[in-house]
Amino acid sequence: MTASVGTDRLLGPGGLLNTRYHKPAVMVYLVVVLGHWAEHLAQAYQIYVLGWPRPEAGGVLGLAFPVLVSSEWLHYGYAIVMLVAFVILRHGFVGRSRTWWNAAMWIQVWHHFEHLLLLVQALTAAHLMGAKVPTSIAQLVFPRVELHLFYNAVVFLPMVVAMVLHMRPRPAERALMQCACAVGARA
Repeated sequence: MTASVGTDRLLGPGGLLNTRYHKPAVMVYLVVVLGHWAEHLAQAYQIYVLGWPRPEAGGVLGLAFPVLVSSEWLHYGYAIVMLVAFVILRHGFVGRSRTWWNAAMWIQVWHHFEHLLLLVQALTAAHLMGAKVPTSIAQLVFPRVELHLFYNAVVFLPMVVAMVLHMRPRPAERALMQCACAVGARA
């Protein structure tokens, strides 16, 4: 059952993004994340199936706008938007779904840190371990394309589990929900 909301606050517990507008906000977020995934998968397809050299594999948008692939500002911006969305939307999740959402959020904290490290290196030209290009900690061991596929997967999977559990809550969880995300809930 959806609890009535007597506030015009946008954020936080009881805020509109976690009550009345939680479902559309989560869906918009999912579309953004899926679009980002599509770009990484297109880039991997270009490298592994089409045999393109890594510098030429730019995903879909990166082919038309190469700066999208090379801009550490853009990658950092996406990482921070992801993190902020996790924080802003987490209050709408309860029970098991909150646990999974929090797991995805904390993994994104690390992913964000890695992008911050890359951005600082790009701005200062002081690269980690004397590398020729900005390099993340995990990139010292794994190539960047594969590393980003991994990071996106380990953030995405618990996020999806959280969304599925949120849409199909147990009765005790449904009683705590203040949004209409559950299957069969009324807006």
